[in-house]
Amino acid sequence: MELVNPLVQQYAERYTSPTDSLLNEVFQYTIQHHPHAHMISGPLQGKFLEMVSYMLRPEKILEIGTFTGYSALCLAKGLQPEGRLHTIELREDDAARAQAFFDRSVFKQHIILHIGNALEIVDRLDETWDLVFIDADKVSYIDYFNRVLPKVRKNGFILADNVLFHGEVLQEKVTGKSAMAIQAFNDFIAARTDVEKMLLPLRDGLLLLRKL
Repeated sequence: MELVNPLVQQYAERYTSPTDSLLNEVFQYTIQHHPHAHMISGPLQGKFLEMVSYMLRPEKILEIGTFTGYSALCLAKGLQPEGRLHTIELREDDAARAQAFFDRSVFKQHIILHIGNALEIVDRLDETWDLVFIDADKVSYIDYFNRVLPKVRKNGFILADNVLFHGEVLQEKVTGKSAMAIQAFNDFIAARTDVEKMLLPLRDGLLLLRKL
């Protein structure tokens, strides 16, 4: 299902500031060479992540799901001068590609890449997060949320990507493992009273949460 009218998408991108040369390279490489290129945030959502980071000026960011590094590079732009972004990737090939891009970035000393199971790694990280971006396997979204929420500061933010899951959650009967997991996550969040939430129809759906 086409969630955003392509003409609206093109118009929005036309009136959005362009990305820098490294981000453009990451995007083009991923589109041309990665079999799952649709997973990349892209210029419009990437700029939104950058803007959120600049607004919050976080000291500590956690990203669950590095992919080829595009979103991490966007989020890193708003970090405090001594800030750090920890990003976690399960797939070694994607992690290696992302690290190669990070090494060429002005943020190379600020981005720490972890390879492995995110649930295990999150438990080992002794940090208080200002901003968390969840964009990994959908069946674990509830587990990711439960792991990170206690480590998010009061009034800190969690962003969860793909919460419309290609429009599949809009169907009368939601089917498919990942779509059902996202629907369960959305319902789980809706029932909570310890976070304020806003679902943005940006790209594949972005859930913006503020810890109360």
